[in-house]
Amino acid sequence: MLLGRLSKVGVRSVWGALTSMKAVVLRETGGVDKLLWETIPVPEPTAGQVLVHVKAIGLNFIDTYHRTGLYKLPLPAILGREAAGQVAALGAGCSRFSIGDRVVFLAGSSGTYAEQVLVDESKLVAIPEGVSFEAAAALSIQGMTAHYLACSTYPIQRGDTVLVHAGAGGTGRLLIQIAKLRGAQVITTVGSKVKESVARSAGADHVILYNEQDFAEEVAKITGGEGVHAVYGKILSVNFLLSDSVGKTTFEKSMKCLRRRGYLVMFGNASGVPPVFDPMELRFKSLFLTRAALHDYIVTDEERLWRMNDILQWVAEKKLDILIGKTFPLEQVADAHRYIESRESVGKIILLT
Repeated sequence: MLLGRLSKVGVRSVWGALTSMKAVVLRETGGVDKLLWETIPVPEPTAGQVLVHVKAIGLNFIDTYHRTGLYKLPLPAILGREAAGQVAALGAGCSRFSIGDRVVFLAGSSGTYAEQVLVDESKLVAIPEGVSFEAAAALSIQGMTAHYLACSTYPIQRGDTVLVHAGAGGTGRLLIQIAKLRGAQVITTVGSKVKESVARSAGADHVILYNEQDFAEEVAKITGGEGVHAVYGKILSVNFLLSDSVGKTTFEKSMKCLRRRGYLVMFGNASGVPPVFDPMELRFKSLFLTRAALHDYIVTDEERLWRMNDILQWVAEKKLDILIGKTFPLEQVADAHRYIESRESVGKIILLT
């Protein structure tokens, strides 16, 4: 399974001399000391697979859950879910891409904390001119999440008013921008003055500091008591869940922000125990409640390509701005995990090979 054996029939490569690579390997769960910087063999693409020389890797909070064992993975494992790089080798039957092409992808069974990653060719998306590896790597999960929320779960229409919780976060900031592209008035909540400026830079029309203001009361003032068409957020996220009662209050206040036939859209890895909810409460304004997940909105290759091509094109056209908060060399991944766990990060964290 070494890249040096890529002279086999059906495999095309410019990396044939490489037989080993560096990767971050998790052999047991725990703290950041369990992220081991190791030399391992370069994998060989089989039919329909592409070997990608990784340039930039998107760090997500779920990576820390995999590291600690909160979310179980078969071990040993390579963490990471999204990356961008250049095509290094093509397995038999691959024809969509050529050696050296710039691509971005969501990983399948193999993680992305490595210098080389095997990917099914059908999962690759071309990176357009004008979009950096770093920006592309930051877009796969958060970008497609913001896209499906705004374009599919509740398809925002021109003239709508929506509330986006945690508007300074990676997904929230992208969601604000896509909502504005679709012609909405956007209200958002944030936890500090610094994050207020981040949300405003994304185009939010109204920013509510939830630690200082009652966001339900503020939404009522902004909308003249009518409410919003949709509320998007990790309703029980750590930004709000100071206690179970606070989480319950946030959920109920989000419901109060909705107008008739409004949508409460929960997404992401929310913390805490959701409050007990009686579906009959939806009847008062004929409301809709959904807990959405990305994997249900990229079921087909066509759907994934639609979402990725949209957001990549918007970035290329300067219609969508990506905030890269900080970059770390891949070998310093432990520091990157500490940084994201500090909850002090603003913008996307990127690992560079």
